[in-house]
Amino acid sequence: MSLPFLADGFLGDDECLACVWAMDAGVREESEVLGSETEARFDIRRAETIEVERAVLALVEERLDRYRDRVARHFGLSLTAREGPGFVRYLEGGFYRPHVDRADTPAWPDAARRQVAAVVFLGSSTAADEAGCFEGGTLRLYADDAASALVDVVPRRGTLVAFPATMLHEVTVVQRGVRDAIVDWYY
Repeated sequence: MSLPFLADGFLGDDECLACVWAMDAGVREESEVLGSETEARFDIRRAETIEVERAVLALVEERLDRYRDRVARHFGLSLTAREGPGFVRYLEGGFYRPHVDRADTPAWPDAARRQVAAVVFLGSSTAADEAGCFEGGTLRLYADDAASALVDVVPRRGTLVAFPATMLHEVTVVQRGVRDAIVDWYY
């Protein structure tokens, strides 16, 4: 298994707060799942995707572009572009069952181009910080589909984690509070 790329301080506290506020004010819809078509599947994923204001989107895009070469070096890849950030909110009881982010599907052709998944945590879990804003919501990465070979990434505000888009992973159930994150994929 490739170890994930981790960058603490990818976003500062004020930047994370600006993203959360933009999510609070943004347009929400149920998050979808890739398959033969994209659709909301509450048995697989319980989360909201939120459209945010342009200025916040531009901040995140600039930062992800700035980190592209570091992520590429970590995985020994040539990464040339990104899909575009998505802002995702998991309310209490929210989760995303084990899945991979790379797929060959007519519903989302660019999903077949995904090489590396990127997640930015906008808040901390209480497991990472006593003053955290939620419990649960761990990003669990599986190696070779084996539950015995896994890495739990406990969310910490401002941290970027990147991993192969073909790696099986999940978001465990948020037991209390709200877990906000940004997702994107490098091509």
